[in-house]
Amino acid sequence: MLKNVIGKHWPVLTLGVALLGGLIAPFADQTTTPGFYVEVLLGGLMAGVLYSLVALGFALIFKASGVFNFAQGAMVLFAALAVARLAEQMPLWAAITLAMVIMVVLAWLIERLVLRPLVNQEAVALLMATLGVSYFLDGFGQTVWGSDIYKIELGIAKEPVMILEGMFQGGILVNKEDYVAAIVAAALVVALALFFQKTATGRALRAVADDHQAAQSIGIPLNRIWVIVWSVAGLVALVAGVIWGSKLGVQFSISQVALKALPVVILGGFTSVTGAVVGGLISGVGEKMAEVFLGPVLVKAFDLAGGGIENWFAYVLALLFLLVRPEGLFGEKHIDRV
Repeated sequence: MLKNVIGKHWPVLTLGVALLGGLIAPFADQTTTPGFYVEVLLGGLMAGVLYSLVALGFALIFKASGVFNFAQGAMVLFAALAVARLAEQMPLWAAITLAMVIMVVLAWLIERLVLRPLVNQEAVALLMATLGVSYFLDGFGQTVWGSDIYKIELGIAKEPVMILEGMFQGGILVNKEDYVAAIVAAALVVALALFFQKTATGRALRAVADDHQAAQSIGIPLNRIWVIVWSVAGLVALVAGVIWGSKLGVQFSISQVALKALPVVILGGFTSVTGAVVGGLISGVGEKMAEVFLGPVLVKAFDLAGGGIENWFAYVLALLFLLVRPEGLFGEKHIDRV
């Protein structure tokens, strides 16, 4: 049995062993202390949770419609802009609540004006439609909310704090804002998982994801499901936009965070919520570890200037996964009869 499993999944197992070797290499050559290693690891995990939050939007819409949503990054930006500008006129909680309403209305308009006319059309038509929605939201957001850099103040101290001083010499430095953001993102991920598994609407969403025509034949309204899933993706974009806006400031480059989530959905699988989470953690830890521990080795070995590994490591890792497991870790394998 074990031999069959190894024989079937040897490419993924080989890649996993290589990644595990990379994780323990800093200890093997004694280039780091346990405290600093854990600090980098925690930083990677917290970054990975935030990447997962954006990747969830991709996975949700792909599950329901089979279309990769190019507008997810623009939705994150639009939601963050809405909160930032509304918070100038009202309390933050009211601004977030009103922004939630705006994102739900936006989801309804997208379904009504863009998706409904394209039902049963080729997937490339829906793909181009989401690309058009992305450019529209970028321009419309700038027109409505402005194009300056705005702040979102969540009332969380931005100064780093020292933890586990009794366990590790010198303690571990953690950004409190990242810590709180990771907890919020993790709670949202758990809530979405329970929503999909335990509620009638969640089961309907999974039915639509499995087979559109079969779901319609048993009375599941496809248009209503699309409104719900785009609304949920909009709320996920809102949380991601608030968190990233608080960290980086609300600016138009924040929409590029979607590009950081692209390797995540490739790693985890386009149709898997669990995969979005696991892929985000792998991506976050991998890029932090590579930047801190692999970077100096490459600089020394090849006489390089150094830096920048964090920007491309996740894409290289995703490329390797595509070569050995195109559907991702938790994606569905499709077998076509010829």
